[in-house]
Order: sequence, then structure tokens, then C-alpha cells
Amino acid sequence: MLLIRGAALWLLAALVLAWCMVGVNIGISPIEMIFQGKFTRLLQAHLDFLLMSALLFGFYMTRVPLPWHVRWAMVVGAFTNSSLFLLQALFPVLDAPVPAEGLLPAAFRLFQMTSIIITSYGFGKGAVIILLSTFQRASSP
Repeated sequence: MLLIRGAALWLLAALVLAWCMVGVNIGISPIEMIFQGKFTRLLQAHLDFLLMSALLFGFYMTRVPLPWHVRWAMVVGAFTNSSLFLLQALFPVLDAPVPAEGLLPAAFRLFQMTSIIITSYGFGKGAVIILLSTFQRASSP
């Protein structure tokens, strides 16, 4: 259930971001004030939430049992990876060509590395488990 719930939540997040992009595009001031960073970062967040939702839906549909820690890493990583782009859309200082100094940029870099590790573990381990399951099925009569 965790994978399908996560996929549905992140799909809803993508839909909200789609409407936020519309708001930015047509010049709704409160929305523009919230998303002060690059529009492309908002688009990347939207697309990444869609991609991560699709991956979670796909893993769920395989019906291959995954350990709890792999499922949680996938769902948490799907959110944190997508939110990296969202944070850059919200806080332009996080998207500087040269890493900015200060507590917020330092916390962002730590969050970024943690997110990459969690996401890589979840989806990588899930892919290996599913790949190995195909050999087990192929060898059984």
C-alpha cells in the first residue's frame, strides 16, 4: 500500500505544481511572490514528481514483494528528490552557479546529498530485487 499511496500523493503534488505554473505564467502576483526562482525549476519539480509517481506506480504493479526499508526509501526519496527543484524555485539563492554561503545553502546541500543516497538505495535495491525475481520465475516449472 505504501508505494501506491506515495505515488498518488506525489501525483497530486505534480498537479498542484502544474496549476502553480499556470499562475506564474498568467501573472498571478501571490503565486509569483512564492516562486521567485527560475520557472524552469518549477517545471523540473513538476516533471520530477510525475516521473517519480510513474516509477512508484510501476514498482507497485510488478507485485514483487519489497522489504519495508526499500519501499520507504523509494517513497521518501521520490518526494525529497522532486522537492530539490521545488526548493530552488522557492529560494533562488539555492540555485546560484557558485554555491552560496550561509545556513540555508549548507542545509540544502546536506538535504540534497541525503536525498540522492536515499533515492538511489530505494530504487536501486528495488530494481535489483525485481531483476532477480525474474530469474527465479524463469527457472521454476
